[in-house]
Amino acid sequence: MTRRLFPLSALLLGSLFLLIAGGINGLILPIRGLSEGFSAFSLGLLGTGWAAGYVLGCIYTPVLVAGAGHIRVFSVLAATAAIVILLSAMFPSPWVWIPLRGISGFCFAGAAMIVESWLNEEVDSSIRGQVFGTYTMINLAGSTGGQLLLIGADVSTAWYFMLGAIFYCLALIPTAISTRRAPAPLFEVKLKLLQLWQNSPVAVFAVLMIGISNGGFAALAPVYAQRIGLDLTTIVLFSSLPILAGAAAQIPVGRASDRFDRRKVLVLTALIAIAAGSGFLFMQPETANANLLLGAALGAMIYAMYPIVVAHANDHARPGDYITTSGGLLLVFGIGSIIGPFIGGLAITLSGPLALFVTMMGAHLLILLFSIWRILQREKPDMADKGSFQNIPQARNSTPETGVLAGGQDRK
Repeated sequence: MTRRLFPLSALLLGSLFLLIAGGINGLILPIRGLSEGFSAFSLGLLGTGWAAGYVLGCIYTPVLVAGAGHIRVFSVLAATAAIVILLSAMFPSPWVWIPLRGISGFCFAGAAMIVESWLNEEVDSSIRGQVFGTYTMINLAGSTGGQLLLIGADVSTAWYFMLGAIFYCLALIPTAISTRRAPAPLFEVKLKLLQLWQNSPVAVFAVLMIGISNGGFAALAPVYAQRIGLDLTTIVLFSSLPILAGAAAQIPVGRASDRFDRRKVLVLTALIAIAAGSGFLFMQPETANANLLLGAALGAMIYAMYPIVVAHANDHARPGDYITTSGGLLLVFGIGSIIGPFIGGLAITLSGPLALFVTMMGAHLLILLFSIWRILQREKPDMADKGSFQNIPQARNSTPETGVLAGGQDRK
């Protein structure tokens, strides 16, 4: 296996550097913003800006690649991301950071799509599952590893902004010197809401709510942690451990969803997420360990929901529509991720840090109620018609090309 992966090492290494840079960039901004006295609402808008840029990157990168080629576009996107994070260090203002964060989201989505399309072109069905599994692990290690680098950071300096820029530039090198052939054109995703809704109303509604919940938590977890007086190390861990817990939870949750009605598994995960959110509200934990424990329990559920929804939608999709369905759901998730940080930031500004969990619980309650209603309206698919649950990177690091790489199906 190692021998067969070695020719892909340049692409995988470039992806690792890109994700480390993204992890640094995504966490240094709210931490530095808090030290600068930015409001929770403005920090929430950073998440909104990033999600908006990410969605646009997923839509328009295929057009850019068709005109200029993979290597050129990847180089421009990585270089632009490096410039943007340095500009953020030079101009510490929320109204400068918000549009810059949108540009970062566009660049990150586009660069990730190009790497994934390249990997898809280079693998065949005999090793596709192993390559995707390796890529998923690199995705997890890079995004959380970049965040963990901030433990003990001196956020008053520009040092970690420069470190993020260095990793963005490092991502350029493996792909620029690679001798691998350029891949086929990128998958062009389109948002066909009516078709998605007819296929699975639960999937469309739930993925929108998941985007609101997860987008708000990803953007504002550091704000909550800082506002209740946790130290920098705990703030970093409070942002990273839920992601790791969600990745681990995909294994038992996925097995359960393959055996039972996926909607019932979704109801159960939403119920546990509500319980974890209630723990923050009623216990109001002040110690680091209590917050990390509750945060891990919450993350285990909220970051395992998205793959359940995708699997459920694909159970009802026609053969050949799997990638289109997954790509469309990703855009709906992105719309939710635009809304979530806005609502969460406003709620924290008006009512305090615990309001973040109120907004998340509201989204999870709606998922629970809507899923129960749909269970009563529609029979579950036969076991023979169900596909297998697949572990995937967290949705905010996924692109339409992730589904192509995972499934290896026709792009059209």
